[in-house]
Amino acid sequence: MQNTAHIIGAGISGLSAAVRLANAGYKVAVHEATHQAGGRCRSYFDGATNLTIDNGNHLLLSGNSHARAYARSIGTEAGLVGPESAQFPFVDIKTGQRWQIDLGTGRLPTWVLDEGRRVPDTGLTDYLKLAPLIWASEQTLVGKSIPCEGTLYHRLVQPLLLAALNVDPPEGSAGLAGAIVRETLLAGGQACRPLIARDGLSAVLIEPAVKFLQDRGHTVQLGHELRSFVNSDGKVSALNFGGEDVIQLSEGDVIVMAVPPRAATSLLPGLTAPTEFRAIVNAHFRFEPPPGSAPILGVIGGVVEWLFAFPNRLSVTISNGDRLVDMPREELAQTIWNDVCAAGGVSGELPPWQIVRERRATFAATPAQNALRPGPVTSLKNLFLAGDWTATGLPATIEGSVRSGDRAADLVLAAKRA
Repeated sequence: MQNTAHIIGAGISGLSAAVRLANAGYKVAVHEATHQAGGRCRSYFDGATNLTIDNGNHLLLSGNSHARAYARSIGTEAGLVGPESAQFPFVDIKTGQRWQIDLGTGRLPTWVLDEGRRVPDTGLTDYLKLAPLIWASEQTLVGKSIPCEGTLYHRLVQPLLLAALNVDPPEGSAGLAGAIVRETLLAGGQACRPLIARDGLSAVLIEPAVKFLQDRGHTVQLGHELRSFVNSDGKVSALNFGGEDVIQLSEGDVIVMAVPPRAATSLLPGLTAPTEFRAIVNAHFRFEPPPGSAPILGVIGGVVEWLFAFPNRLSVTISNGDRLVDMPREELAQTIWNDVCAAGGVSGELPPWQIVRERRATFAATPAQNALRPGPVTSLKNLFLAGDWTATGLPATIEGSVRSGDRAADLVLAAKRA
């Protein structure tokens, strides 16, 4: 008899677990409370700009092995596009200075030895000062591990860690920051080539996974919110979706719960989870990028941190954005557009725009909050956890999401073999 894997949540962590278990021979049933798959990694048509936009500008890197393997498994890795080598242009909009960091294509960080490829006005000793992050504990502050000052910090380390941790870097977990440094700057250009879902997150990472499952006879139910677990003998015995909608589980059936932390702690009392979250603000402008615009541009000295160039659209991302969530939308859009003009070399009146403010975009990647992240195993033998907020060893990223789903699926398979 074929066992069923019930996946609670159709975000990217749930979908990665679902695809992995489907390929391993499980019958898969995905249950999503909302009416759209993808969670915080999704696209939608926006009437204000008349464009399909992403809720957030999520950047992947060529070294994100789990995310790329997931895309490969659903046939969409080619939809992740980027330059041939790991080149990152930057601009300081206060001084007008522009530069490019060229990490090359190798497996070693030899770029730090080349004055023409590293951050201007930095020397090798500046990079060596980052070494304590490599072995830092997750309980240690970034600000206690490395000097959070100087040219290298302001032109590279601060933007990189701010984007990854979604907190002001000095208050972030040095261990999580170290994981980012090990897998990016320290791994050479072969791991750092930027990859963007040019046709949108849903088109590349979400809809193909749903279709992959449905084409193979598995189910993906939207608007199907789990209300509670029914437990007996240390296992989940039934799933209660409200009223008479109760699914009885058979021996050998399993559950992967891949929902946000608030929902997870409600469904599983006693579960520890992060309690503090930080906002991310994204802005999208219907505007044709100038020819030759970089796909991604680092911006120093303004409100904007990263500027993305898409066909017919310029988009920006601002991390640790709590200070902006209550700013009047028109004022915020104009402020951001002013930065876009300065950074992107464009001009003109404010074009059609949209502001997307995710107030609880990620958990705050501080040592205290990181300590609250649970592992994938629960007190119930057939219930496993996934999500970027679980203890993945990474901050809340797409790569962390996929790794958590893969890990939960692997634990399911290991338990089956035991």
